[in-house]
Amino acid sequence: MTTSNKTAVVTGASRGIGRAVVKAFVKEGYEVWALARVEDALKELRREAGDAVRPLVVDVADEDAVLNACKTILEVGTPRVLVNNAGMTVSAPLNKTSTADFQAVMAVNVTAPFLFSRELMPAMAAAGGGRVLNIGSITAVKGARYTSAYCASKHALLGLTRALAVEWARKNVTVNIVNPGWVETDMFTSAKAAVAKSTGRTEQEAHAALASMNAMGRIIQPEEVAAMCVYLASDAAASITGAAYAIDGGEIG
Repeated sequence: MTTSNKTAVVTGASRGIGRAVVKAFVKEGYEVWALARVEDALKELRREAGDAVRPLVVDVADEDAVLNACKTILEVGTPRVLVNNAGMTVSAPLNKTSTADFQAVMAVNVTAPFLFSRELMPAMAAAGGGRVLNIGSITAVKGARYTSAYCASKHALLGLTRALAVEWARKNVTVNIVNPGWVETDMFTSAKAAVAKSTGRTEQEAHAALASMNAMGRIIQPEEVAAMCVYLASDAAASITGAAYAIDGGEIG
């Protein structure tokens, strides 16, 4: 498989990691389907990144919306790369995590990647091959307090990645997962504010405390995660599948 077909699909594209991934693939000459719920944010992204961005408003928690989005994409052509980036979290102790919260997290973090993969991977294989990149978390391989739903969802995404990698290996579709630590995103900003509120620290002190969780003592930038995605989509990564890449400053060692 070569990079002659340079079309990518990125979910959760309007901010944070997804936004950086879209821009990185555009720089590599891809046309990118940028999927997110907020139309204005997608329009702003297109203004910044250019006409190679194809905005598509989708709520990935809605199965019908996901199926319709895949149909729209495939009517235009088969993508070479799928980046399942959309994600959500709920921070609460187990006894305060509702069933509805648990199901909402699983719908976005696990069911949506499953659906996009199921709908797009057969077309990728028929077209000669492709790349599926799941954006996980270090909580895919370790536990974390007050995030039972999120942690369970990322462990499930790791399992999905490994299963699909084996199933589709001989069809020339690779499937890998990128597991970031704390990344400078809206989710990190919210976590920092929560730490500050619960501990009485300033937000600067909360930032330092979260950064100190990894060996490098710093927060990961979205562009670093995007760079790994670009590499895993390249011809140089043709034999990499079922792999989990930590981008965490040494947090899990």
